[in-house]
Amino acid sequence: MGAPVALLLLLLFACCWAPGGANLSQDGYWQEQDLELGTLAPLDEAISSTVWSSPDMLASQDSQPWTSDETVVAGGTVVLKCQVKDHEDSSLQWSNPAQQTLYFGEKRALRDNRIQLVSSTPHELSISISNVALADEGEYTCSIFTMPVRTAKSLVTVLGIPQKPVISGYKSSLREKDTATLHCQSSGSKPAAQLTWRKGEQELHGEPTEIQEDPNGKTFTVSSSVRFQVTREDDGVNIVCSVNHESLKGADRSTSQRIEVLYTPTAMIRPDPPHPREGQKLLLHCEGRGNPAPQQYLWEKEGSVPPLKMTQESALIFPFLNKSDSGTYGCTATSNMGSHKAYYTLNVNDPSPVPSSSSTYHAIIGGIVAFIVFLLLILLIFLGHYLIRHKGTYLTHEAKGSDDAPDADTAIINAEGGQSGGDDKKEYFI
Repeated sequence: MGAPVALLLLLLFACCWAPGGANLSQDGYWQEQDLELGTLAPLDEAISSTVWSSPDMLASQDSQPWTSDETVVAGGTVVLKCQVKDHEDSSLQWSNPAQQTLYFGEKRALRDNRIQLVSSTPHELSISISNVALADEGEYTCSIFTMPVRTAKSLVTVLGIPQKPVISGYKSSLREKDTATLHCQSSGSKPAAQLTWRKGEQELHGEPTEIQEDPNGKTFTVSSSVRFQVTREDDGVNIVCSVNHESLKGADRSTSQRIEVLYTPTAMIRPDPPHPREGQKLLLHCEGRGNPAPQQYLWEKEGSVPPLKMTQESALIFPFLNKSDSGTYGCTATSNMGSHKAYYTLNVNDPSPVPSSSSTYHAIIGGIVAFIVFLLLILLIFLGHYLIRHKGTYLTHEAKGSDDAPDADTAIINAEGGQSGGDDKKEYFI
């Protein structure tokens, strides 16, 4: 029995220790240990150790495929791209989150017309998925069938587009200084959207957005409320609720609610013409504003009893003004929300004409015509003077030795004492 036991111990020692202290670990690395002869110790108690990568591991780094995570809006198209440096004569494969093969190389494996081949080479496999649904979200796997099989994951995130928000809570007209409460809700967003409020162009600070998961377990319904006190300036204004979400890419998705505010009327008296004169026709317009608009106008003159006029018309007419019409007039505009009284002091001026825009226009035209006439007169004077200076007859008479008596227009006088027959002569111009 001694020989078999000795043989067994020898085989055990040979398997545990390699020559020169080199040992092959379970994870495939050669580890060199400096151990004293005859010392038995575990690897983690070794005095020193050095690790080298095996040739198989260096090759595996080039054979590892890689891809990237993608985000797509529901209804859009996503492209999944897988690449590898060293394909080792093997093909790439794409599979969906349910581990169903979509494409093996250029060969379609799943009959889904939404999934199409984009590119297939020994170093790349790209596919596209159109009309993406929320159910398409998950991890897609790219595999290469080397030894061992290597894989890479691509997480596809599908964004749910929020529906157009809905505003509720407004039922009927509000009175001035009432408090308005409105609610806004939008469903179908993924991740949850945010809601904001504004009144016209002014931002309103609503309550924080509430989030509730939809029955499908993938999308969310968000809601928000806003409260504010209304004024007469808010009559006819739009209250807007907008939804903000990354799937909209900056596009506006909002809903507006127009509100009506009831308030007491205001009034103002406007004369026509603005500067009334005795003998003219005058209209005093009582301009009322309110919601609802004033239905009745009451005209009064201070010191005069009873009231001048109560009518649905807003104008008080004076067909022919007199000095006695001067005074302070009041107009009371009334609606079912209340009333308001405005005043106007009328001073009737003398009937002398007041320069108007038409008379001013005529004066300008008359001045222009006078200036033109003046220029024409100046021109005529200069022209007459010119003609007078250059009009006349150049007359000359020469003595020719005859005893002819001079005519009535010309006289020749001898330069030497009046003797005739001389050569000298004088000339006269008439």
